[in-house]
Amino acid sequence: MAEFGDCADGDQMDDQAAIHVEDLHKRFGSMEVLKGVSLTARPGDVVAVIGGSGSGKSTMLRCINLLETPTSGRISIQGEAYDLRTTRSGDLEIADRQQVQRIRAHLGMVFQSFNLWPHRTVLGNVTEVPVHVLGVSREEADARAKAVLERVGLGDKLDAWPAQLSGGQQQRAAIARVLAVEPLAMLFDEPTSALDPELVGEVLSVIRALAEEKRTMILVTHEMAFARDVATHVVYLKDGRIEEQGPPEQIFGAPSSPHLQQFISSVT
Repeated sequence: MAEFGDCADGDQMDDQAAIHVEDLHKRFGSMEVLKGVSLTARPGDVVAVIGGSGSGKSTMLRCINLLETPTSGRISIQGEAYDLRTTRSGDLEIADRQQVQRIRAHLGMVFQSFNLWPHRTVLGNVTEVPVHVLGVSREEADARAKAVLERVGLGDKLDAWPAQLSGGQQQRAAIARVLAVEPLAMLFDEPTSALDPELVGEVLSVIRALAEEKRTMILVTHEMAFARDVATHVVYLKDGRIEEQGPPEQIFGAPSSPHLQQFISSVT
């Protein structure tokens, strides 16, 4: 079985990057949502992606783990490029589904709406992928799950059902589910947007702790103060393009784009 870093046809993009995206386009019918996005997240980076509604932030994340197939462009995970082929219509399609499943198993994504399995307990949600996808023994998976649930403050909720949890607890369980697969990188799609205001802090504190551990993350967020505090790099998307990017002190302290200036003033 190929390991991370073994690229199809010997193609290499950026073998120092945890995630590398090059000239990414995504079209839905006649609507082009992404118009040539390129970015890199190196090991330990926390890349915050900001921008208005409809700017393409969530679509970009979904393309990175191929929940959406790009129309064109290239994506590599730890130096391994996804094996995509061009169809007769000129779009891309997945050429090697086993490769995608293998990579995706180590590329954790936390969604806006938690996406916990309602018919499984909290412990069952966290052990499902390690046991049934990664082949981890039940004993090891249980031990790993209990450890990560303790880390996110849910050590006393192992036997609870998702419906018995608050929104903040459900999102922390979703983060624990990702941590249990020991991911290469984590993708967060506005993880606090579905939460009541009083629950936002408990989820952000978990993400902050992960950032302090030098976890590689791409974080789509509308929490500007949080992005300024925890990000190593900030990307501003506008109409499907990266209009400005740089360190947080530049993006939030001295933005050069008038659109970015207006965006920051409207959300802070």
